[in-house]
Amino acid sequence: MEQSMAVEGALSAAATVVESRPLLVAIALVVIAGLAVAAYRWLRTTPGERFAELVADREAAVVLMHPNPDPDAMAAAMGVAALGQQVDTEMTIQYPGQIRHQENRAFRTVLELDIEAVDHVTELAAEDVILVDHNEPRGFDGCDGILPLAVVDHHPGDGSGEQFTDVRTDYGACASIIAEYFRDIGAVPVPADEHASETNATRVVPSFTATGLLYGILADTQHLTVGASAADFDAAAYLQPGVDEDKLDRIANPEVDAEVLEIKARAIAGRQTQGSFAVSDVGTVTNADAIPQAADELIRLEGITAVVVIGEREGTIHLSGRSRDDRVHMGRALEEATADAKTASAGGHARMGGGQIAPQTEVTDGGETDQEPAMNRDRLVEEIFACLSGDV
Repeated sequence: MEQSMAVEGALSAAATVVESRPLLVAIALVVIAGLAVAAYRWLRTTPGERFAELVADREAAVVLMHPNPDPDAMAAAMGVAALGQQVDTEMTIQYPGQIRHQENRAFRTVLELDIEAVDHVTELAAEDVILVDHNEPRGFDGCDGILPLAVVDHHPGDGSGEQFTDVRTDYGACASIIAEYFRDIGAVPVPADEHASETNATRVVPSFTATGLLYGILADTQHLTVGASAADFDAAAYLQPGVDEDKLDRIANPEVDAEVLEIKARAIAGRQTQGSFAVSDVGTVTNADAIPQAADELIRLEGITAVVVIGEREGTIHLSGRSRDDRVHMGRALEEATADAKTASAGGHARMGGGQIAPQTEVTDGGETDQEPAMNRDRLVEEIFACLSGDV
């Protein structure tokens, strides 16, 4: 009885409001209807359409890659830049670190990639920053203060974009996500021997971009054999009509730097093994990109199922790991092995991981700065073996 009276009272009050303030009620209904329509449209649009709309609303933006970018990062960046150019947004691709790996240098040269190095946050070409292939800015002074406009990535992490976040950890490559964006907006891959106008399409994937995106997928999935999802295969098939096979071959088969071969030899000869696990400290290097290449070589040894290669460049320890052992999640193993180092950044996927440990900077009594190793390398080797074995 009491509930019935309460309902009647509420209805009576509502009727009174409607009668006394009809205009206010009408405005409220219009606002509610508008919000409902907007929500329905948002749910109906694809991530690619939403991303394209976001980019189109900006006059300029920076596409920021992670330090020492690899083919997947460069491919994703050039894809975002190509999309931005088609919606009249000025795009600048920037990165911290170096591009030393012969494969990465070939990618940049063959595909005529226009990218700029950045050492300080003040060098960013625009206020709006889009992160690709990583979800937290790192690798240069002032990067901690960046609030990205958008994040597109396939690595696990806590980073997010202010207005757009698309992190798909089940994908083998970030390039696959960007390829999906092009497909979402109805873009047509342009064959290498054709001009974009011949496609009669409003949106296109230029041949240079299609070639780069495909190579990014192949590079991060070891030619679609490791960590590749159905989406990676679908993306590769979508891009194929626009791929320039000659350029693809030139990127895949560049000349090899002599130091890379030397570091590979050091990794094999100096490896320490425990069961089917191998860890190799190759010492000081000038080309940090040789370290993951050495890991790729070491994992091919018979009887070895998980490897980590360690090297040091300008005081920073670099790690690269590979696993084909279901007992070892390489990304988590490296993260755990470096957990005690405050300046460490490590992680990755089950089959592939990497990390860096920067030196610790201390101020002496005389006011001078002094760099100390962040972690003893012999102890690091012990921690890695313990984490690979699950003894943590």
